[in-house]
Amino acid sequence: MQSDDKPINGQHNPNLLNLLAQTPPPPDADLNKDHGAKRFAQLRTGWNASWEQGGFLHGRWEELRQAPQAGWHLMANWIKALLILTGVCAVIILLDTAGDIFDTTLNRLADTSAASELWGVVDNPIRAYIAQHTTALTISSSAVYTLWQLVGWFGLIGGFIGATGARITWTCWGAASVLAVWSAAPADGRTVATGIAVLAWTIASTLALRGLSLRPVVNNFLPPTPAFQPQIEIRPEIHTPAPAPASDEVHPPQR
Repeated sequence: MQSDDKPINGQHNPNLLNLLAQTPPPPDADLNKDHGAKRFAQLRTGWNASWEQGGFLHGRWEELRQAPQAGWHLMANWIKALLILTGVCAVIILLDTAGDIFDTTLNRLADTSAASELWGVVDNPIRAYIAQHTTALTISSSAVYTLWQLVGWFGLIGGFIGATGARITWTCWGAASVLAVWSAAPADGRTVATGIAVLAWTIASTLALRGLSLRPVVNNFLPPTPAFQPQIEIRPEIHTPAPAPASDEVHPPQR
């Protein structure tokens, strides 16, 4: 007769208590704490060693501290790269900000009716003049007007840089624009339109003709002397004759 705690196949039937007894014990928490403390101690030791004499962080700190006295040529390369990267980022941020400000300003000026009407006083006569004088040409008036704008921008930007040819172009372009306004503006407002064109041209000329002076340049330097000419050197000197030596003879007194 088989017992109640054995199956038919003759093996013991494990109960819940036996299964719990066979479960491996959980890892000891103290071992994990000891392992973490060891790693933290190793990190602290490495950190302190890097700040000692000859350590990595100590060397970088010394290079950073000596950078103002060393100058650009003698400072460490990583400091140069960091400064260049910082400067490039600053320039990008400034250009982006300046672009937003410039775009906002142009939009506000474009939305202002007074500014658009003032620009139309100069722009409309020039468009009309170009349209009237390009009917017999193989080029369209819009292409000539675009060329007129490009020449103006070339003269303005090139003159600001200091190119002599661009400044001559700017002067001729402005004079031609003023004459076109005078020719194509309505007769009743011709004088006012021409005056506005002249004022706009002179205001923009402060940028295109920046640094230009009408004063004659006088050089007080003597021309170089050719090598075959004799070099004459004048040295003013004063020679005083030496006093005569006193005589040793004794003259008798005269009676």
